Amino acid sequence: MSSVSEPASRLSYRQWLFPLSLVLFEFATYIAHDMIQPGMLQVISDFSASADWVSTSLTAYLCGGILLQWLLGPLSDRLGRRPVLLTGVAFFTLTCFLTVFTQSIEQFILMRFLQGMSLCFIGAVGYAAIQEAFNETLSVKLMALMANITLIAPLLGPLAGAAFIHYAPWKAMFALFSLISALAFWGLWRSMPETATGRDGRFSMRRLLTDYREVLTNQGVVTGSLSIGLVTLPLLAWVAQSPVLLIQDAGMSPLRYGWLQVPVFTGLIIGNIALSKLSGKVNIRTPIWLGIVPITLGLAIAAGSALFMVHAWDWIIGGLSLYALGTGLVNAGLYRLTLFSSPTGKGTVAAALGLITIVVFAVGIEVAKQLYFAWGNGIFMLAGLISGLTGALMITAFMKRPQKA
Repeated sequence: MSSVSEPASRLSYRQWLFPLSLVLFEFATYIAHDMIQPGMLQVISDFSASADWVSTSLTAYLCGGILLQWLLGPLSDRLGRRPVLLTGVAFFTLTCFLTVFTQSIEQFILMRFLQGMSLCFIGAVGYAAIQEAFNETLSVKLMALMANITLIAPLLGPLAGAAFIHYAPWKAMFALFSLISALAFWGLWRSMPETATGRDGRFSMRRLLTDYREVLTNQGVVTGSLSIGLVTLPLLAWVAQSPVLLIQDAGMSPLRYGWLQVPVFTGLIIGNIALSKLSGKVNIRTPIWLGIVPITLGLAIAAGSALFMVHAWDWIIGGLSLYALGTGLVNAGLYRLTLFSSPTGKGTVAAALGLITIVVFAVGIEVAKQLYFAWGNGIFMLAGLISGLTGALMITAFMKRPQKA
C-alpha cells in the first residue's frame, strides 16, 4: 500500500483533480438513471414489457448498490481506498458498454443491477476517502459543492434524456455513460491519494464481523443512517415514479416532464450552496436544524395539494422544491456526523451507512410504487410526507445525542 496522506486544509491542482474526478464518476452513475428515465417508456416498448418495469429499473439499480456495501468499505480499510475505487469505476464503465448489446428487458434489468453496484464504491470508498483526505470544514464544503455538480444530472438529466431519445436510440446513452466513466477513471488514477490506514494489512471474515457488530450496535450510526435514508426517500421515489405519473397517466410530453424536474433539483442545489456558504462559519449542526423546517413544510404542501386539489402540479412541484432545499442543507453535515459517530474504520462505517440508506431507498421506492398504483397520487405524496416526518424526528433524536464531529 502507498503511504497514507494527511488531511489537507487547502487545495492544490492535484488535490482538486481528485474530488472533481470522483464527482465525474458520481455524475455518470446519476445520469445512468436520470437520463434514461424519460426513455424508459421507449425501453419497455422495444422489449414489449409492461409499465411496471419503469420503476423496477431504478429499484434494480439501488439493489445493486446493496450487494457489495458490506464488503467494499472494510476491504478498502485493509487494501486501500485507491485500488478498490479504481476497480469499481472500471467495472461501471464495462457494464454501461455491455448494456448496448442487451436483447430483452430481463437482460436490461440485470445490467442495471450490475451498474448499481457502482453506488457501493462511491459511498463506502469514495466519500470515506474525501472525509479522510480533507479536514472537517473543507470536507463538508467539498461534499456540498460535489453534490451541486452531481445534481446537474437529475436537474438536466430528464430534459437531456427526453431530447436525446428524439435524435438517437436509447442504447446510445449507455455508450455516453461509459465514456464519461472512463474519463473519471483517468482522473482518479492520476490524482487519488491513499487515505486508508491499513490497520493490520489483512482481511478476515472474523475481523469483518467484529467491525460490523461494533458499527451496527452503535446507536448514532444506525439513527443517522436511517435519518438520511428516510429524509431522502421522497425525492428518489419521485424520480422513480414521475415518468409514469406525469407522462403516462397525466398525459404530459417528455419535455414538459423534464421541465417540471428543474425547480425540484434547483431547490436541492440552492440548499447545497447555502450549506457551502455556512460551512466553517457556523457549527456543523446548525444547517441540519435549519433544514428540518423546509423538509417538513415542503412535503406537507405537496401531500396536501395532491390529496385535496385536482392536478395541482404547481403546488406539488413547489412543495417538493422547498423540501429539496431543506434536504440540501441537511445531508452533507448529517453524513459526516454519522460517519464519525463510531471509532471503527471509516470504510466500514461508510459501508454500513450506505447499506442502511440504500435498503431504505429500495424498499421505500417499491412501497411507494405500489401505493401509487393502488390509490393514486395523493397517497403516494402522503407516503413521502410520512417518510420525511419520520426522518426529521430521527434527526432530532440523533442531534440530541452527545457526539464528536
